[in-house]
Amino acid sequence: MKTFILKKEDVVRSWYHYDATGVNIGILAEKIAIRLMGKDKPEYTPHVDSGDFILVTNISDIAISGKKETNKMYYKHSGYMGGLKKWNFKELKEKKPEYLLFEAVKGMLPRNKLASNRLKRLKIFRGTSHPHKAQKPQTVTL
Repeated sequence: MKTFILKKEDVVRSWYHYDATGVNIGILAEKIAIRLMGKDKPEYTPHVDSGDFILVTNISDIAISGKKETNKMYYKHSGYMGGLKKWNFKELKEKKPEYLLFEAVKGMLPRNKLASNRLKRLKIFRGTSHPHKAQKPQTVTL
């Protein structure tokens, strides 16, 4: 029996739709990261980007457990003295809820050359409407 190795020409991508209403951010990010890597497919090959397109709607209604809403902090530094900026989960959920899920998924992907291409296939929207209806995404329930 020969070992099967997927080539990038043979990759078939599908579209999946996740509704983030009331779903825990960590659980959702884990499921998305697995699909972006293609680990849910039997023909998974580590050095080939075989993942699918992911569409997430209603990201402004995402949930988090415990006291993390006020205690969990996000940091960004400009590189200059005194350039540290910090926000808690609640502030970012009001201003940029897309950033929360994007950073959670980014942290769950391996740090390699394929990560940036995988993240480009993640589409996040605040409301229920999105411009990707023509791709006919399959709805996944959590």
